Amino acid sequence: MDKNTVQLLKECSSGCHMAMQSVKKMREYAKDSKLNDLLEAYGEKHRKLEGEIADQLKACGERESEPSMMAEVMARTEMNMKMFMHPDDQQVAKIMMDGCNMGIQTVSEYVNKYPDASRESQSAAKQLIKIEEDFMQEMKGFM
Repeated sequence: MDKNTVQLLKECSSGCHMAMQSVKKMREYAKDSKLNDLLEAYGEKHRKLEGEIADQLKACGERESEPSMMAEVMARTEMNMKMFMHPDDQQVAKIMMDGCNMGIQTVSEYVNKYPDASRESQSAAKQLIKIEEDFMQEMKGFM
């Protein structure tokens, strides 16, 4: 496989990991059972897609990619500060919406940066964008 395909897949893998970590952390704070169910469902959607992406990377002779340590620490710190200030379901929804928006922007940037990446990797990236868009839409109900 070509370098652009691998780069796109690695960015998607990293995005899925970041989303799964955020969902796990926010489930600790969610009080509303419907919100908790949505978090669990979207965590599972990210996990499933990440598995498909990992399979594609393996076929390329590569391993899945996790977010950089700096990105993880910054995201965790920001989440903790925001939840400390406003520990409620609305804040959980805001944080998740911010994460979705960031994921949509980042993955869209890579889709445009690597237009010649494989069809399968482009499809995975577009699936991730769609999951993030749907997740953001669902979170609006908790604002």
